[in-house]
Amino acid sequence: MIEKQHSEIFIFRISPLIKLTLLSLYIALTLPLPFLSQNTNAPVSPVILGIGLALGAIVLYAALTERVMINDQGIQVSYPAWVPDLFRKGWYLPWAEIKALKPRTTGQGGLVYYFVNKSGEGYLLPMRVVGFAKLVRIVEAKTGIDTTDVHPLSQPWMYFILLGCTMLLLLVDAWTISNAVAIS
Repeated sequence: MIEKQHSEIFIFRISPLIKLTLLSLYIALTLPLPFLSQNTNAPVSPVILGIGLALGAIVLYAALTERVMINDQGIQVSYPAWVPDLFRKGWYLPWAEIKALKPRTTGQGGLVYYFVNKSGEGYLLPMRVVGFAKLVRIVEAKTGIDTTDVHPLSQPWMYFILLGCTMLLLLVDAWTISNAVAIS
């Protein structure tokens, strides 16, 4: 969601599709674990495991609250105040400090982009926000850097496929949990 504060402040948030997909995948991968722990007499208590998994879900949700704020002075990546400083990796970069936007290849073969400031430090360009094309247009207008070749890391259809697979996994989870409960 893009929020326009007053005339010159824009806030870009992580896509709801990405949030839904990643949170659903986390649930699908972890939901059966406490039930299986109980039925297999695992050394970790299902209650402790459940608490740990719930804390993991909160940490994941906190990471997904990242937002990009743009104004006339610069670009900032931040998190809401409720996210502890330990987890916040936000940054602020004035437009005048941005020297370049450099591509870097990921381990999976994709491309991400880093702002490089005058000191040579890199700041990751957030690519999973709603309105990414608008964000890139603003960056180009404010910095003069050509962003013609800058595209999002992944397309929405990829997340739809992952969400579909996650829904299938949740059906398997329901079957697994029902069997685990029936055995106990």
